[in-house]
Amino acid sequence: GGSWAAWMPPAVSGLSGSCVSVPCRFGYPEELRPSSVQGLWYFGSPYPKNYPPVVARSRPGAVHESFAGRARLEGDPGVRDCSLLLGPLSPELAGRYYFRGDLGGYNQYSFSEHTTLEVLEEPVLEVPPEVVAGVPAELRCRVPDSCPRQRPRVSWEGAEDLPERSERESREDSNGAGSVVALLRFRPRRELGGHRVGCQVTLPNSSLAFAAGVALDVQYEPQVLEVSGPPEVLEGAEVELGCSAEGRPPPLLSWFRGPQVLREEPGVPSLRLHLPQVSPGDSGTYTCVAENRHGRHNRSLELHVAYAPRPPVLNGSLWVVAGDPVAVTCGALSHPAPILTVARGRRVVATAVYEPQVTLEVAAATPEDAGEYLCRAENQHGGSSLAFNITVEYPPVLLPESRCTPVGEGARCVCAASAMPEPVVAFELPSHNITVAEGHRDYALATPGGVPGPGTGPGTVTGVLTLRGTLEPRLAVLCLARNAHGTARQQLRFHHPAGLVWAKVGPVGAVVAFAVVIALVCYLSQSRRK
Repeated sequence: GGSWAAWMPPAVSGLSGSCVSVPCRFGYPEELRPSSVQGLWYFGSPYPKNYPPVVARSRPGAVHESFAGRARLEGDPGVRDCSLLLGPLSPELAGRYYFRGDLGGYNQYSFSEHTTLEVLEEPVLEVPPEVVAGVPAELRCRVPDSCPRQRPRVSWEGAEDLPERSERESREDSNGAGSVVALLRFRPRRELGGHRVGCQVTLPNSSLAFAAGVALDVQYEPQVLEVSGPPEVLEGAEVELGCSAEGRPPPLLSWFRGPQVLREEPGVPSLRLHLPQVSPGDSGTYTCVAENRHGRHNRSLELHVAYAPRPPVLNGSLWVVAGDPVAVTCGALSHPAPILTVARGRRVVATAVYEPQVTLEVAAATPEDAGEYLCRAENQHGGSSLAFNITVEYPPVLLPESRCTPVGEGARCVCAASAMPEPVVAFELPSHNITVAEGHRDYALATPGGVPGPGTGPGTVTGVLTLRGTLEPRLAVLCLARNAHGTARQQLRFHHPAGLVWAKVGPVGAVVAFAVVIALVCYLSQSRRK
């Protein structure tokens, strides 16, 4: 060209003990037309005033002792070739090399362009940032190929166990610096973590050998290995759940219950969840999740908290009308499920074994079905019970004790009725067109007692009517009872004790009646005698 310029690779490398050839070209102004062209190489600096070590000369002359016999300017400066051969290499030869052209007289020039030599003790093994199980991976073994008389030979060690293995070799030239690149492709498995793979380099006609290796760091998605914990515990107990997992990189471990995170720790092989005092609300599914950037995995376990039955709860109508069906459900929460019974007194009327509820059913309710019942729930951890009453509404029923009994000059009439709700009891005297009810001076209300249903007790009302003075021969007294479901009415019969006859007929009538009786007895005696 028309100016001072030089070209050489900016960087070269070589294996220790081997050699390296640095290709170099330079130019100078054409108008100089030198009769001869010489050159030399400096180490570390291009300027003679800094007294840099002389590496090699094109004409005989002194060189630095470090390069004596180890460096040669193998190019011909006369044809503008400044190529340099170095070897055998050693670490102290690593550094920057500068070329200086000498065209005679003052026409000497130190080129700022330079090459940097790197002396390697082993080949360069290039490993991808991540080796992931199941994803194809590629290792590269890069070896300098800058020594013309010693071409490297590359082989792989530890590759025979790699799945889907393939090998390939190529040569690369970057800015004049050559290298051999051996490629190893394979599909890693998680079991190959820690497996050593390396490349070995030998040089022909030499005992030199170089090797570089790496222990494979195979990354893989996490796996929950085990979750542990009791399947069932008693209420109030202390529980600890365990989870162990593996993954590369170490996963984030978390305990979940539904969507709620209970505990989590990054980069740990195991994680425990402590429940200090469990209650039935702690029953459910607990899930351990392991997660890293390559995936996610989980395992779950069921925890059941055993406890005695809670107080039973009723569902259904406890107040019905006679003839209607009855369905009362009694349920109790417990674990395990309880044995449920519904009893009336000592008689069990409904049972459910290991069920959450039992139903008492009556096709058509009668007054006799009214009363107190007991629902009891039991399992091996305890029991609880609930008493309840069923009320059956029915129309009034007049009771047998409803009658009239003469008392002195009058009579005492009783009207007893059973009904639910309690009936209103009254007396009717049709001949007088009178109704006697509560509030009348001759009416009294008896105090009830006993058991529900027809008879005495809740739902039973007894009214008493006192009749004073001489009774009419054909006096009719009606017993009347009514509630929301109906009305009952009947005429009361008179109950006459023996003494009542004398009270009715008087002294004269009594004598006549006595004579009639004597005559009748005599007649019967005569008839029998005949």
